Amino acid sequence: MSRFFYLLGGLVFFTLTPVLSQEIKLSFEDQIRPVLDQHCFSCHNVGKVAGGINLEKYESAGHLVKDGEIWLKVVKQVQSGQMPPSDKPSLTSEEKSILADGINDILLSSLKENNPGRVVLRRLSHREYQHTILDLTGVNFNATRFFPADGSGGSGFDNYSRTLFFTPLKLERYYEAASQIVDTLYTNPELWQELVPMKYQPSWWTSLTDWATSIFSSEYDLVAAPLAVAERSLFPFASHAYRRFLSADEKDQLRRIFRKVYLADTSDNPFDAALKETFKATLVSPHFLYKVEDEQPTEAPYPLSNFELATRLSYFLWSSLPDEELFEVAYRGNLHDSLQLRQQVQRMLRDPKAKRFSESFATQWFGITRLKEQSPVDPERFPEFTPTLRQAMYQETVDYFHHVLTESGTFLDLLDSDYAMLNEDLANHYGIAGVEGDELRLVSLTDRRRGGVLSMGSVLASTSLPLRTSPVLRGKWVLEEILGTPPPPPPPDAGELPEEEAAQPDASLRDLLALHRSKPDCYSCHQKMDPIGLGLENYDALGRWRTHYGEEPIVAWDTLASGEVFNGPEELKRILLSKEENFARVLAEKMFTYAIGRRIEFVDEPTMQRLTNTLLNNHFNTKEFIMELVYSYPFRYKINDFQPKLKTS
Repeated sequence: MSRFFYLLGGLVFFTLTPVLSQEIKLSFEDQIRPVLDQHCFSCHNVGKVAGGINLEKYESAGHLVKDGEIWLKVVKQVQSGQMPPSDKPSLTSEEKSILADGINDILLSSLKENNPGRVVLRRLSHREYQHTILDLTGVNFNATRFFPADGSGGSGFDNYSRTLFFTPLKLERYYEAASQIVDTLYTNPELWQELVPMKYQPSWWTSLTDWATSIFSSEYDLVAAPLAVAERSLFPFASHAYRRFLSADEKDQLRRIFRKVYLADTSDNPFDAALKETFKATLVSPHFLYKVEDEQPTEAPYPLSNFELATRLSYFLWSSLPDEELFEVAYRGNLHDSLQLRQQVQRMLRDPKAKRFSESFATQWFGITRLKEQSPVDPERFPEFTPTLRQAMYQETVDYFHHVLTESGTFLDLLDSDYAMLNEDLANHYGIAGVEGDELRLVSLTDRRRGGVLSMGSVLASTSLPLRTSPVLRGKWVLEEILGTPPPPPPPDAGELPEEEAAQPDASLRDLLALHRSKPDCYSCHQKMDPIGLGLENYDALGRWRTHYGEEPIVAWDTLASGEVFNGPEELKRILLSKEENFARVLAEKMFTYAIGRRIEFVDEPTMQRLTNTLLNNHFNTKEFIMELVYSYPFRYKINDFQPKLKTS
């Protein structure tokens, strides 16, 4: 069966199966490289690395394959007409075909199916740590504030494996956190009893017998009886914390910790003291702090164990460890079964804990995470932007995404819909009547000024500057987060709009931007960003609807770089809805990155196309897309991060 590959910026179709079985039609050295030399090497060479890419260094097809991701981007730029740039001689149709078809054939002839890509060992993110501790112990520990901040990566998600490294300070804080959590547990009788249902309480006769026996028998273990009781709490706790069954060595290690503390403790309750220290040791174990996936002595891909797959699934949809039912399915060994996997995903999406996924994924994708803690706009300029209103905007985005995921059934509602999630404060802010109370709820809309993330106060405020709106930031946000066609970084001498002049109530940002992009170096990028941002200028810096800059009317019509003419946000949203291929690819890339915890690689192209096609062929059905992602080879299989040295005879 043929498989088609779509690349953003234009449609590029590959027929995978025939290409894999036939010889490359065009020679890189004799046919492709001469075209590159004529049109590309003048800007992309060792002395002038435009866009950070040196194409001249690739001298053979083999070298080209090693950097397949870069060359896929080259094809994308050629197909979309963005390369060569407008100020350079354009490619003829024959030259365009030589580059696109020839490079595609080379890349895809080397592409192997069933390569899950490498995932390095992942530490729990602070968000995951907090949810895991809550589900494991019942203690709501604020990990984000307690631990030093992690970096971000992989499309801006905090669970990106290569940024979740350890430092001495973090290790120290993990020890402190374990002590605080266990102490909190111990001082809460209800939580402690749930964790330790059986206590060791020896009678005076038992104590006397133990003492006498220990004198006359060198082999007698004073800790044997309390340890037998403690194991009934320690082993289930550690097994739950490690997300799998314990090995014999791990059980012995827990016994040794308990025994050592029990014998050394001089308090009236050595049993509880020993339990506490053993619980703490569990919470600083690498098997708790990391999502450990054992590596096998093979160079070939292999399926995750059922417990490892359960862990991937639970941290994807719940940001936490598997619950009892998922653990039981993993224990039975049939989680890889497609029917079992579907049943578990459907159950997990119905669970309230799935709201964690909606918050974590949506707020990071849309770039509004900081809105929860601080205001992106100047409080003196906008005193009406209260913490209560800011929190309502943040929660609006979370609740809206969760409704799309679990109720509406189509991700296209993220771009436009006839409903919103509002409470009284937020509705008043947006100028929508008839909503009362503090609780957010679904509200039907009579016009399409609202509906979808582009008209949400959270996104509009987060893409504004402290004193005013920013068409550039808003246009850039749409290009990056919705269409997947980010503009290149600005040149060093690009400059900025005069802030004082631009912040005036009657300032026309359209006129100021027109002056700014009159610079030759700025035009190519701003012609893509500015029309989109200007089309959203009816929303002020806090997302309120407006029609004027002071006395100056807002002109909300414009022409996109792709040629479509629109007037206002409603028509702009309809144009974005028509670009389904772009949005499908962005959504597939974002959720894949979040679920797997690493960036997209060249080997992921078959998976990315299946995910994209699942959206396009099923009207962006939310549940079918989640299932396709969970069924995907990279989600259920792995390859060793470090290849083992196999013994040879």
